[in-house]
Amino acid sequence: MAVNTSADAPMPVGEVSRLIGGWIDRLGAVWVEGQITQLSRRPGAGVVFLTLRDPSYDISVSVTCFRQVFDAVSDVVGEGARVVVLAKPEWYAPRGQLSLRAAEIRPVGVGELLARLEQLKKSLAAEGLFAPERKKALPFLPQLVGLVCGRASAAERDVLENARHRWPAVRFEVRNVPVQGVHAVPQVVQAVKELDALDDVDVIIVARGGGSVEDLLPFSDEQLVRAVAACRTPVVSAIGHEPDTPLLDYVADLRASTPTDAAKKVVPDVGEEYERVRMLRDRARRCVQGLVDREERGLAHALARPSMEDPHRMVDEREDQVAALLGRGRRTLGHLLDRADSELGHTHARVVALSPAATLKRGYAVLQRADGHVVRDPGEVAPQEALRARVAEGEFNVRVDVQE
Repeated sequence: MAVNTSADAPMPVGEVSRLIGGWIDRLGAVWVEGQITQLSRRPGAGVVFLTLRDPSYDISVSVTCFRQVFDAVSDVVGEGARVVVLAKPEWYAPRGQLSLRAAEIRPVGVGELLARLEQLKKSLAAEGLFAPERKKALPFLPQLVGLVCGRASAAERDVLENARHRWPAVRFEVRNVPVQGVHAVPQVVQAVKELDALDDVDVIIVARGGGSVEDLLPFSDEQLVRAVAACRTPVVSAIGHEPDTPLLDYVADLRASTPTDAAKKVVPDVGEEYERVRMLRDRARRCVQGLVDREERGLAHALARPSMEDPHRMVDEREDQVAALLGRGRRTLGHLLDRADSELGHTHARVVALSPAATLKRGYAVLQRADGHVVRDPGEVAPQEALRARVAEGEFNVRVDVQE
């Protein structure tokens, strides 16, 4: 419950400590899981002191228990072991310290750990963290490789030596961290985040050698799995040996069976690439040579045709035909013109023979009235009517005489 205090009416430290103790006492006994990091068993002492730590976070709590409680599991429990403790929170008012008073300690067996990991795996898979479409492709030739591994470990040596043997120019940004124990998870997570924040890092390798299920537990931690899933840089998991499959293998963009295998998958082999380039170059040369040869054969075939060997041959062969056709055309046109001229002469003679002028030349005359009408009948004219007579050489006026 809230306590009413002010600057004028403060609460003494002892009262605050007493109230905190009262609130903690109401919590009751709880089951707590963690990893033992410190263990103190003083000879003859009736109380055992230990520190219980959450491997995923930098949080620890002190635990005390009677000697007989710890002796029941002392053969299988030691520093680094995972345990489940039934304890009641206690508040030590004089020092303001919180601790747990353990009434029962149970070691976490391998079977139970595997069952919990399987349950966590299903939960994370349901969220889509292991989905194939989330995985990013590795660059063909990374310029800078981030490496998270133990200090002076065989995994570090395997990755560096194999990678530089395959591609001597490759560079590494190494982060040495604990790869097992209570400090492994937060430091591995921090190293992965640091490397992911570097723009020059093209791919990150998280490597560790083989070990027991308990040794590899940090690489199945939920916090690490989520940190890798959030990376924008491709991550390669190289944990343990081929049979080992921590949850990091499922969320990583690529799983390598061993650290050596990781180096082979991340960095190409310069000899193999040189050979591939040589083969592609030879293939390209053969393709170009084949194309040139095919075009040369086509050109030679085209040049071998008669029309290409002697281009004027066809013209020469057609010259006589053209000359013959031209002469034939001229003769035909001459005949047509001669016949037309003859027909025109005959027609002109007939026209001239039948024309009125020819009739007038034979002594005939044409009489026309004043209005130009030709007189065809004597009854058409009146006495003394002036007429115009037209003869072959001209015309003159006449007058109609009185008819008797």
